[in-house]
Amino acid sequence: MVVIEVDPHKSSHTAAVLDSDTHSTLGTVRVDATLVEYRRLLTWARRFGERRWAVENARGLGRHLAQWLIARGETVVDVPPTATARVRELSRGGRRKNDVLDAAAAAAGVAALRGDTAPVAAEDATTMLAMLDERRGNLTQQRTRTVNQLHALLRDLLPGGVSTDLTADRACAALTGIRPASPVERARKEFARELITDIRALDARLKANTQRMRDAVADSGSSLTDIVGVGPMVAARLLGRTGRASRFPTSAAFAVYAGVAPIEIASANKARHRLSREGDRKLNNALHTIALTQIRMPDSRGRSYYDRKTAEGKTHNEAMRCLKRRLADHVWRLMLADKHGKRAREDIRVRL
Repeated sequence: MVVIEVDPHKSSHTAAVLDSDTHSTLGTVRVDATLVEYRRLLTWARRFGERRWAVENARGLGRHLAQWLIARGETVVDVPPTATARVRELSRGGRRKNDVLDAAAAAAGVAALRGDTAPVAAEDATTMLAMLDERRGNLTQQRTRTVNQLHALLRDLLPGGVSTDLTADRACAALTGIRPASPVERARKEFARELITDIRALDARLKANTQRMRDAVADSGSSLTDIVGVGPMVAARLLGRTGRASRFPTSAAFAVYAGVAPIEIASANKARHRLSREGDRKLNNALHTIALTQIRMPDSRGRSYYDRKTAEGKTHNEAMRCLKRRLADHVWRLMLADKHGKRAREDIRVRL
């Protein structure tokens, strides 16, 4: 068994073959980031027989190569850039790279042999949900900027401007009564009409994006929407940002990834827990939305759990952290149960 470590770049990839027993380098190659060069790389790798690919940042810059290899039956593991930097620091005493061998690729191979890797699977429906969620976020930001620009123009066209709760229809009604008295005002009114057209187009795209999310979540067969506070949008974010729930060995690992595992701080024989600012912040936001929704509903389990924590003397923020941590456990187990069928989902509901 050999490990083929790959250090991906935007325009080229450097690969080095590492013997799993001796950790010695058996060969290196540098290819361009093209399909023709991908095939040359795979042909070169086949001479070494049984192999495993270790691609640095296989969910980022190395995604395309990793998925291309998986589609051709190759075994690929993801080596996080932090692991390669750590190995390079410990093995060489510095962060410098060797231009001949490319030390980052060698470090990735060593990290793979030490087990500091994660298997890479073929992209599935969760990848599409992640793309839809990211697209929705971009459209929302673009719409907010456009509305702000329109609000500023209407402030200059109308005494006192308009209310902050601005829609395309309300802006159009406000423009109807404006009679420009100068070329500048005519230009402002014309720009305002263009912005209204942009807002309506963005609203249509957001509506279409929402429907695609609903359909994708329904097609996935996920039961996350059975949780109080989880609609199609939140479910799409949970599924898209998590990917395969089975890649997390425990619920605690998932909580750390989502940034909802409180961090213990000990000093002067006193210990407390503070909010974690690490992890996937969008996944954290989804869990925060669920928690807020549940504590606003008197009959929900989340509100009952929140009330128990506040009765124990915890502050609002501390009780929210506890609730988000518990929700992370429930969400992770439910996503795992969805992969094992109806009986597993029923067992989860009974236990939680």
